[in-house]
Amino acid sequence: MGNGLSQQWMDTVDRSQTDKRWNDLDTNIKSVVDEFNTRLGARLRTSGFKKLDFRLIKAMVWTESGGPDSSAWKTRPMQIGNPGDPGLHELLSNETGGILTPELKKELQKGVATPDSNIKAGVAFLLMRAATFVWESVPDPSDVKGSVVEVKGGDNLDTIAKAHSTTIEMLKTLNPEIGNGKLIKAGQRLKSRRAQIHRKITGWVEITTEFAARRYNVGDPKYKQKLDYCLSIMPP
Repeated sequence: MGNGLSQQWMDTVDRSQTDKRWNDLDTNIKSVVDEFNTRLGARLRTSGFKKLDFRLIKAMVWTESGGPDSSAWKTRPMQIGNPGDPGLHELLSNETGGILTPELKKELQKGVATPDSNIKAGVAFLLMRAATFVWESVPDPSDVKGSVVEVKGGDNLDTIAKAHSTTIEMLKTLNPEIGNGKLIKAGQRLKSRRAQIHRKITGWVEITTEFAARRYNVGDPKYKQKLDYCLSIMPP
């Protein structure tokens, strides 16, 4: 076929044509893909979110696990969370702009050694790698009225922001004069409102087999070819 794959590897995957066990995780994969597609599609329309392809995730599960005869199939079919793999740590230690809900993050922190939890973690990591982010100042919804802060000697915007649980960006927004570069001085009264800096998703890189090979795979130079082969023999 000119894809550079070993005949032994292709023979293993070809068993999926007659061995129905290769489809045993379909329900798990569909459930995870549908959940992310529904939730992110509703929240992130303006960012150009494109629905995940169930078949591509299934091809990743086949490639990562090696099929139903492997130990990974029933534990970590997407291999994320293996000893020495930084993927899960990166996912759980970064803001994901809503890719991970607080509930899902708690679930994944408990462990990812079941097919369902591992596929959730793998898909979330793939999405995190595909998203483009900016940092933005997000106001605290419980602090609608805000407050007024009196500048003291030696204060700067950073010290004021930290002392009043807000951000420099919020101070500049509420006080346009300092947003335009005017220096603050002792005795000046500034409007303030509690806020935090969060990551916001602004767009997405298309998730293709090539993208998965570059941004999800670790160390397999034939990863794209393997995904393409899985897709070529997988029912539409």
